[in-house]
Amino acid sequence: MRKSIRPPQTIGILGGGQLGRMLALKAREMGYQIVTLDPTPQSPCGQVADKQIVSDYNSLSGAGQLAACSDVVTYEFENISADLALELESHSYLPQGYQLLYTTQNRLREKVAIQQAGIAVAPYRQVLNSQELLRAVEELGLPVVLKTAEGGYDGKGQFVLKTSMQLDQALAIVQDITQQWVVEKFIPFAKELSVIVARNIAGEIEAFPVGENIHQQNILHLTLVPARVDEILAKRAQEIAIQLAQKFSLVGLLAVELFLTQDGDLLVNELAPRPHNSGHYTRQACETCQFEQHIRAICNLPLAKPKILHPTIMVNVLGKHLPEVTAAVSGWDSDWKLHVYGKAEGKPLRKMGHVNILTDNMDKTLVAIRKTGIWEMEGIE
Repeated sequence: MRKSIRPPQTIGILGGGQLGRMLALKAREMGYQIVTLDPTPQSPCGQVADKQIVSDYNSLSGAGQLAACSDVVTYEFENISADLALELESHSYLPQGYQLLYTTQNRLREKVAIQQAGIAVAPYRQVLNSQELLRAVEELGLPVVLKTAEGGYDGKGQFVLKTSMQLDQALAIVQDITQQWVVEKFIPFAKELSVIVARNIAGEIEAFPVGENIHQQNILHLTLVPARVDEILAKRAQEIAIQLAQKFSLVGLLAVELFLTQDGDLLVNELAPRPHNSGHYTRQACETCQFEQHIRAICNLPLAKPKILHPTIMVNVLGKHLPEVTAAVSGWDSDWKLHVYGKAEGKPLRKMGHVNILTDNMDKTLVAIRKTGIWEMEGIE
């Protein structure tokens, strides 16, 4: 068995965004040294790391530099070359490995893997051209969701097709023979849920509490924890996440996003083999946050308990929110915990930070968020 990586050894983080930043902050608190690789100088992670290698994510030379000065390497997001991950796995120590990254980078491979693990997904079809799109719609029936098989996030590369006119527009989109598409049956879900699960090299597994996610413009807006579902359903969601972690021989974290259907069924929507936006609540809400648990898992330390200590609502701060948030923070109650990511450019829909709000009453806290006037809260109950 691989020996444990202990402080003050060095963790290399491939990617310098906010997830890397929060990993680095927790790792430094635990006594580790941090090296990160990112193409942007003074990246969010680079600002708090011991060293930043300024290099393209998919540069073998840059990855080699990262590996050379790291005792263990991890990645903070999955849009890196699977070939590069394979190279790192072969010539350095990347306990998360290549295979799960490769699987989750492609929605078709991901869905097949989920089904092979015995877990349900929404009905879907592979689409390579307009004829296959027409056949898929005929078999599944409108409405459907058309998604790129690779590269989409926060709603990018996704189109909901509800009418024949929208279908006609989509037919032109799928003519690109270099692109692979997935068509999914549109699921009129009751709630969107997520579970973060951790597994270390020794095979220990711990699942975090179930989060209830609310999106706006296909971007995560709120996560409420614990999710407003009964205990039996919450336990089933955690069991699904654990089953997937075992099937994939996970090392690190896996974020499992699920639909709760109107009939009470759970369908897995997407996976992410890394820390996740829907797990940011853990920094205040839980005995152990997702970032510490990820470090423990890849360093082969005993996993800690992710017990929830206090109900929490996480609300994302986008670029359009940040000026008002920073202006208002001095008047907030002490239970509102602001986290800002240190990004240089605040585009309107770019994630710039988040607020964790400890609460004894979800409904009252949602009203309080609405009353700030900072976030759009129409239709949120």
